[in-house]
Amino acid sequence: MSTEISDLMAAAAGQTAPIVRGVRDEQLGDATPCAEFQVRDLLNHLFKVVHSMQGAARREEVDMSDTPDALTGDWRDRFAAETESLIAAWSDPAALEGNSPGMGLPQPMVGNLALADLTIHGWDLATATGQPYEPDAGAVRALLPFMEQMAPTGRKMGAFHSDVVEAPAGADDFERLLAFSGRTTAR
Repeated sequence: MSTEISDLMAAAAGQTAPIVRGVRDEQLGDATPCAEFQVRDLLNHLFKVVHSMQGAARREEVDMSDTPDALTGDWRDRFAAETESLIAAWSDPAALEGNSPGMGLPQPMVGNLALADLTIHGWDLATATGQPYEPDAGAVRALLPFMEQMAPTGRKMGAFHSDVVEAPAGADDFERLLAFSGRTTAR
């Protein structure tokens, strides 16, 4: 069984997991497009999101107050396994019903938040570590209206960069998506 959101998550994870796998240990202290995160911090954040959003699919309370160090052992393979668990959790149609406790958001919106993290932070990691990244086109199309709607709230809550970024002239859909999150690509 699958849902549209789980299929999109699978496609996004298929693009992001290889980026995570390609991060070299000596890059963990490097800067990322997220000013508050070095590569290690961003990876830990992404692990936390992927793990927490599994529980969110089951309507468990999401606690993002602390981010433990997940980069122990074979963390690269563990990230791929965690994304598989995320996809499985959102494959249940019941995951899309009702509102998320604590977050107070409709479940489909919560699923889109996880999809946005997988997609945008995949680019952040690729950019920080010099890896090529091609986002899943279906995920980008699905996220554009969501991010346009959520951008003001995301900036206010500190989830997105506080700066309003204009997409460059002739921007493609992914560049527009990045702009909604306060990022820009160098042209």
